[in-house]
Amino acid sequence: MSASNSSTVQDPITTRLALKPGVEARSSATGFVDGAWWPGSRDLADEIPALLAALPKALGRVERVSYNLATWGVTVRILHIDGAAVHLAGYRSQNADTVDVLGRDHRVTLLVVPPEATEDTAHAALATASARGNTDSPADLLAASGARPGAPVAAA
Repeated sequence: MSASNSSTVQDPITTRLALKPGVEARSSATGFVDGAWWPGSRDLADEIPALLAALPKALGRVERVSYNLATWGVTVRILHIDGAAVHLAGYRSQNADTVDVLGRDHRVTLLVVPPEATEDTAHAALATASARGNTDSPADLLAASGARPGAPVAAA
């Protein structure tokens, strides 16, 4: 699967992925996360192809996606996408609110907005996590947007 993205920062109203400016240029550290992703379900193997298709081509080929085992549960270990193997690696130590997308020359850490989040709260989390200069933790990003079920919404 492939997609042609001319910009790193996608419009959070029309997509489920938003990246901070400069991520594809492999610039310096950007804080806890490099952007955010709002998957449609908790089925990682079903969601990864769309995620990888939405990433900027400048990042190059994705070789591995790491995730938290408790958040995603059992899944396949290898996906074949466009003729290339993408390894899915689950870790108990991985932040439960992130996935890491890794290639030969890059690592992108994405906040995972819960699939059950409402559209408004998901878009708020996407926009905040992908804002230039944002250094909030994944838990703080989800709590502030209201995207974490049961989390209080921060006052405006």
